[in-house]
Amino acid sequence: MAATDFQEKPSVLIADDNAALARVVQMVLTQSGMRAEVARDGRQAYAAAMKHPYDLVITDQQMPEMTGVELCRELRKSKRYSETPLILLTAKGIELELSKLKDEFGLTACFPKPFSPAELVAVVQETLREATAT
Repeated sequence: MAATDFQEKPSVLIADDNAALARVVQMVLTQSGMRAEVARDGRQAYAAAMKHPYDLVITDQQMPEMTGVELCRELRKSKRYSETPLILLTAKGIELELSKLKDEFGLTACFPKPFSPAELVAVVQETLREATAT
């Protein structure tokens, strides 16, 4: 796992073009003892992921440049991110086949918007705890 190899705190990449929501997610993760970085669109997130190892990626579905699904697809092609936990946030939960996406990309979770930041943090913490146990 990247955190034990490269830094003390688990690292999370947040990809969301909604600046306010991204700041909230970043704040709650940081307050929970993680290092959280924000990318404003899918392409920026992919570039950041290729430069730095993240322990977990949270991505919005609807973003400019590259959607969350496209980002997940590209990350899964990379050896570094083939097993990294991915969480999808979406305002289009009814329109997307979330169970199909979870299977296709091995998503840890899908959160329809609006969602509880506390619930998101709980899922992230549990996922990272399980990843370090293996």
